[in-house]
Amino acid sequence: MDASVESESPLVRVPALPTAGRGASHTSLRRVLGDSFRLFHPRAQLRHPVMFTVYVLFLLLAVLTLVPRAFPDLAADYSATYYLSATVILFLTVWFGTLSEAIAEARGRAQADSLREIKGGIRARRIEAAGSSVWVPSSQLKIGDLIAVEASETIPIDGDVVAGAALVDESMMTGESQAVMRESGGDKTGVLGGTRVLQGSIRVRVTATEGHSFLDRLIELVEHAGREATPNELALSVLLASLTIALATVVVTFIYLADSTGIATVPLATLIALFVCLIPTTIGALLPAIGISGINRVARANVIAKSGRAVEAAGDLDVLILDKTGTITIGNRLAVQFVPAPDVPANELLETALLASALDETPEGRSIVRLAARRGAVAPRLEPGTFQVMPFTPERRMSGLTLPDGSLAVKGSISAMEGAGVVLPPAVRQQAVDAARQGMTPLVIARDRRALGLVLLKDVVKPGIRDRIRELRTMGIRTIMCTGDNRLTAAAVAKEAGVDEFIAEAKPETKLLVINREKAQGRLVAMTGDGTNDAPALARADVGLAMNSGTGAAKEAGNMVDLDSDPTKLIEIVSIGKQLLITRGALTTFSITNDVAKYFAILPAIFVVAGGTVLAGVAPLNILGLSDPALAVLSALLFNALVIPLLIPLALAGVRFRPRSATDLLRRNLLAYGVGGLVSAFVGIKLVYLFLAWLYAQPIATAVAQAVGHYLPLGGL
Repeated sequence: MDASVESESPLVRVPALPTAGRGASHTSLRRVLGDSFRLFHPRAQLRHPVMFTVYVLFLLLAVLTLVPRAFPDLAADYSATYYLSATVILFLTVWFGTLSEAIAEARGRAQADSLREIKGGIRARRIEAAGSSVWVPSSQLKIGDLIAVEASETIPIDGDVVAGAALVDESMMTGESQAVMRESGGDKTGVLGGTRVLQGSIRVRVTATEGHSFLDRLIELVEHAGREATPNELALSVLLASLTIALATVVVTFIYLADSTGIATVPLATLIALFVCLIPTTIGALLPAIGISGINRVARANVIAKSGRAVEAAGDLDVLILDKTGTITIGNRLAVQFVPAPDVPANELLETALLASALDETPEGRSIVRLAARRGAVAPRLEPGTFQVMPFTPERRMSGLTLPDGSLAVKGSISAMEGAGVVLPPAVRQQAVDAARQGMTPLVIARDRRALGLVLLKDVVKPGIRDRIRELRTMGIRTIMCTGDNRLTAAAVAKEAGVDEFIAEAKPETKLLVINREKAQGRLVAMTGDGTNDAPALARADVGLAMNSGTGAAKEAGNMVDLDSDPTKLIEIVSIGKQLLITRGALTTFSITNDVAKYFAILPAIFVVAGGTVLAGVAPLNILGLSDPALAVLSALLFNALVIPLLIPLALAGVRFRPRSATDLLRRNLLAYGVGGLVSAFVGIKLVYLFLAWLYAQPIATAVAQAVGHYLPLGGL
């Protein structure tokens, strides 16, 4: 599909929507840099306690560096170049943190920008009362207006088709490449603004106004997704803040230790550097990016998450409720066999089955008609007005026709037919039981209250679904299959798919009852749905995945909307949620162990006695062999800043997730990111120290130090 579409209307050009994954290519470097500096505002910094602490210390050190004479107590230990270097490094530390958040937000915002481009310049051919048409901007359309849309034109706003039929490309909105038919009448009348007519022409009755269409709601969801901290993120922020306060107490004690041990006065810049290096600045800086990137990864799966809480809840799920049809099985149950009752001619069974399904437009109904016709059945012709249709409902669980002679030709489940007074011969009942045990769904064919036999429907379990459910079990998630089928059929499918539990003959309210039961026991629950009757359960579930093809009520109730309308997407979302939590845990482990190594760089630099030698009891801690105390402090501080941008790609992409037990994941985190954080800090600080030692030995560094000493004349490095 081209990146743009030429239209015969005055619209001229409508940009196509890239998928969420490609939307990131539109991220503007200038915009990201601008946002990163706008996040320096105190209000923005206050949202992240750890980085706000670094922000305050940066401002304090900047004041001490620029106006040292205002603080006469600093004169004894003040070094202009040292203080200025520490100030610049603290600035970089704060900026790298805001940069990571700006990049993550820009990647998510790219999708909203692409969606917004679809709206730009769209005009509509409005049908006036006299029957003439006039081109107007889409913003002028009102609910109830009638518009005409021809081939190659873009549908300007949401509406219902009231005349005509057209093949519509919805890939701009849903990512689904296959075009869909939209026509008047039936249940395929709804069209979305921003989609394009490929063939045919339609007249559309407007059902939304500018700013309230489905496209506008998607833009709003994308722009505001992930702005609020999730419960786990808040808990981690509280933990990091508590750790920061505790370390502040530790650092303050060094001042008193210096007086009691005869150590030379510890420069305030050194104490600030020690504090910044010891608090978990790495995870503190990356925490917002990790949360927003979870939203982005869900968007790349073509799912709109209304909040970061939904993505994170997917990673903490205990129970997953799945439909059978369309989720565990392929979804289109097909008639595979007719089983006549004893003493019932096969032709009578086939003819009645054909009549009972003649006006059934479901895939199951059409398959029964096809199979009966292939077996030679010919139904009598019925004139309009001589018969009545009995539609299928979840409560009735049967469907058919009332024929001209007043008799009923019906099909339905065994329990429903028996409830209506149909008596099943023992042989038919046994055949139904045998078929159900094989995973087939038996439907009774009856004329009035006389059972003529069975039609057997077969639905195939999706390839690979058993492996996916096994992965969920490895993650500690229990799966529950809900189906309207009888218990034997449900048991057969459940066994083949490998689900932990199943509920047969489920009614629309069954899911809500199951969710309430599980939540009452303190479990987190997820489910999918697309109908209005699913809305209460979607709203009640911790993760409610609504299908884009579903009703407006379902999409409003769920906290996620799947643009592809694929119920199995929930399994992928669970993996994304797990990846988010694992990424946060891995980087937290890395950050804490990384900080441990910084002790060995800064502590020997602090315990320097008069004459420049390290206190005897502390000398063994100088395992890195850093001989210059000032350079040692700056090396640790600079490494602490540089590790943030180095980890931004990992925070955005996420740690690779494989279904494993909690113990295995913990062991992997400790080995890969715990030991890795410790080793990388030792190596990184040593390399930075060697680089700074070389840099400060260059003539240009001496010239810069002299210039700094001239404007801040209290000493050099």
